[in-house]
Amino acid sequence: MSQKVALICGISGQDGAYLANFLLKKGYQVYGTSRDAQMCAFTNLARLGIREQVKLESMALNDFRSVLQVLNRVQPDEVYNLAGQSSVGLSFELPVETLESIATGTLNLLEAIRFTGAEIKLYNAGSSECFGDIGGLAADELTPFRPRSPYAVAKSTAFWQLANYREAYGIFGCSGILFNHESPLRPQRFVTQKIVVAACRIAQGNQEKLRLGNMAIIRDWGWAPEYVEAMYLMLQQEQPDDYVIATGQSFSLEEFVAETFSCLGLNWQDYVVIDQTLLRPTDLVISRSNPEKAKVKLGWKAQYKMPDVVRMMLDHKQKNDSVF
Repeated sequence: MSQKVALICGISGQDGAYLANFLLKKGYQVYGTSRDAQMCAFTNLARLGIREQVKLESMALNDFRSVLQVLNRVQPDEVYNLAGQSSVGLSFELPVETLESIATGTLNLLEAIRFTGAEIKLYNAGSSECFGDIGGLAADELTPFRPRSPYAVAKSTAFWQLANYREAYGIFGCSGILFNHESPLRPQRFVTQKIVVAACRIAQGNQEKLRLGNMAIIRDWGWAPEYVEAMYLMLQQEQPDDYVIATGQSFSLEEFVAETFSCLGLNWQDYVVIDQTLLRPTDLVISRSNPEKAKVKLGWKAQYKMPDVVRMMLDHKQKNDSVF
């Protein structure tokens, strides 16, 4: 049996790096793309010790010709589309780039697969942000989308593009509707990493305040290295489908902060300041999940919940960038 080939679009990000690591252990030949592979440092791949095991290609997802050329050159069995502007907050400042990088990029991949007629299985990175506010109900695969940010609008567009191509052209495409998932590879623009890094500095004696926005928001936080396995499992099924991937347990941001500082023997209330400038124009109040379908059909269930995630991120930080 020949070695399977996987192409990961957006391999330089958190999920891309963990997925590459996972697939390499499965015996895949792994290719990854970046807009300019010669200039990108691929720091996350280096941190996981797999930088030299991955073949890298330059590809602009918003350029159909570029996408087509890479698909023809690599001839992958599986494509994982994890690329695009990934910050909800930043999407309010960069709405056009967000839409183009996510929606147009996904459309170009779908069109290239249709155009070539290749037997490629496509995974698309969806987002729980698409659900919007649903009154505290647990969202599943049948919950309607009510996006409340440019990021969520772009992700919703990409989701329905894939669903359309799956139905109209028989393309094997799956969207993973992932709820929040964290790791030490998160950039500090993500609030979880911002909290962990600041709390560790404070614990070491740094006289600073942690400035946060709305601490009442409720999210389902999971462990990113687990979530990439769910992506892989979706493409191993006989029929393509979409899945909610989450822990099934939600916590407030205040609880995340309290857990972080408590693990360091600190009272968070002594160090946290609410900064009104950090509030978003619109934000989800409550995000809850029902990942039962993934458990039943994929055999996947999250092993780590928010308190575990906090402790593992803290442990990593205190071990000076050791790698999970």
